[in-house]
Amino acid sequence: MPREPIYITEWHTLTDIIKMMFVSGETGDPISETTTLIEQIVQDQVQHMLRECTNLATRRGSKSISTDDLFMLIRHDRAKISRLRHFLQWKDVRRSVKDSDDKGGDAGADVGADPDLLPGAGAGPGAPGGGMDAGKKAKRAKVDLVWDVQSFFAENPPLMDDVEDEEEEEMTYATLLRLKNADERTKNMTREEYVHWSDCRQASFTYRKGKRFKEWAGFGLITDSKPSDDIIDILGFLTFEIVQTLTEEALKVKQAEDLWKKSNGGGGKEEKSLKRKRERGLFDPPEEAREPVQTAHVQEAYRRLQKGNNKSKAMLNFTRNVHRSALKLI
Repeated sequence: MPREPIYITEWHTLTDIIKMMFVSGETGDPISETTTLIEQIVQDQVQHMLRECTNLATRRGSKSISTDDLFMLIRHDRAKISRLRHFLQWKDVRRSVKDSDDKGGDAGADVGADPDLLPGAGAGPGAPGGGMDAGKKAKRAKVDLVWDVQSFFAENPPLMDDVEDEEEEEMTYATLLRLKNADERTKNMTREEYVHWSDCRQASFTYRKGKRFKEWAGFGLITDSKPSDDIIDILGFLTFEIVQTLTEEALKVKQAEDLWKKSNGGGGKEEKSLKRKRERGLFDPPEEAREPVQTAHVQEAYRRLQKGNNKSKAMLNFTRNVHRSALKLI
């Protein structure tokens, strides 16, 4: 389980976690112990990222962390890298449109980030379908990664709009899968329920809570670096992803447990009698929707997400020697 956090500041984190869990498929009224456990895991993950970024910045000879350090931590997840680059591109477009509007220029319609691509990062409800000039600029603007060959050159050849790299394809597949899951969760909702669900999609650890988030994450204790707006936005995206991944994995654990209980006849005479008393009706929701996720489900989900391969055991000749594996990012 995660290490003991440095401290936990009392603010609206649990409310945001409840909304994020609801968007991820959990009931709208989770157990308080479960949300507290998820908050501790998320805080431990953020502090781990800050420590790793500080080490990377020290290797570069810099006292402050940068977005490249965060990209390095998640470099193996190419779909997530592509989504983050997409977000930074549209953020630059929104900034340019806002500056143009402040100067009195005609910049077309407002351009917002796609909430399907970036939930929980303070994105507005608009989709990236603003002015044509802004759209072309977003397609041609390229966020170079530190390990890309293009980052070593001041000038690069023009990009071809009709060519998609593997990262873009993986991002498209991940986005379609996310939209499919969202459609499954909302297809039986009423109008009021869907409005509430849409509002929960905008939950964020960082949006309009930058100062409290910095205190909660450990800025000033773990690192003396003053984070930029891009770093805060990226951390807001990653924290949403952590809550969503934990919730979805915990729901899988709970579903497997419920199937095992049904195949083995439940957990005793008392449970069987209760099941006979509350016979389900035709229009009753699924049984899984009634019972929220327990802390044991989150703990098992965390264990699965932290589980490594057998290479470390092979290096120890499959002995029982104590081997503490490094913390993995969810």
